[in-house]
Amino acid sequence: MRKKTFAAATLLAAATLALSACGSGDHTKSPVAVVSQESGSGKAATVLDQPFAKPDLVLTDTHSKKYDLRKETQGHPTLVYFGYTHCPDICPTTMSNIAVAKKALPKAEQDDLRVVFVTTDPGRDTPAELGKWLKGIDPQFIGLTGDFATIQAGARSLGISVEPTTKDKNGKLVSVHGTQVIAFSPKTNGGYVLYGEDATVDDYTKDLPKLVKGANP
Repeated sequence: MRKKTFAAATLLAAATLALSACGSGDHTKSPVAVVSQESGSGKAATVLDQPFAKPDLVLTDTHSKKYDLRKETQGHPTLVYFGYTHCPDICPTTMSNIAVAKKALPKAEQDDLRVVFVTTDPGRDTPAELGKWLKGIDPQFIGLTGDFATIQAGARSLGISVEPTTKDKNGKLVSVHGTQVIAFSPKTNGGYVLYGEDATVDDYTKDLPKLVKGANP
């Protein structure tokens, strides 16, 4: 079940941006983002007036090796998404949309782009599980897992709310998390563009050529 939360308005434009979560359970903590685009503009991308700093995360990749997010992605165009492999809808759709759009880039730009999937369900998403899941979407995508508290803190630094995995009323394990994708510039390493769950393949296909250069979409 998806639920809506709301981001804070920019001080200059007083615009608001709706954010969502996939999973179930009560969701009361609202992430904050400062944006320069008014909601309802018809654009998938929201350019942030105050870019996010890249999270200082050192987690474990799909090869069971330590992965320093800042160090490994410095100077590379980077998309970061928090989700989980057992998600029934939004997570696989988001990753697949990005994977399809990525194929439209020249080979050199595909190789330069870093797409990082950070699990919100580390109890089930082992390195092997993440690797198997991502291989079916795009083998170049980077999967990270680790301590939940560390992951949650990294997500919160980007205004993304992540809750521990719990059982719903039917006994099914679910993970409630924000569904936005944050794009980081290769020039500044700042997270300067945000995408919501409604971003399509066409949206990413149109914007990626600009994002890989650190330009505004």
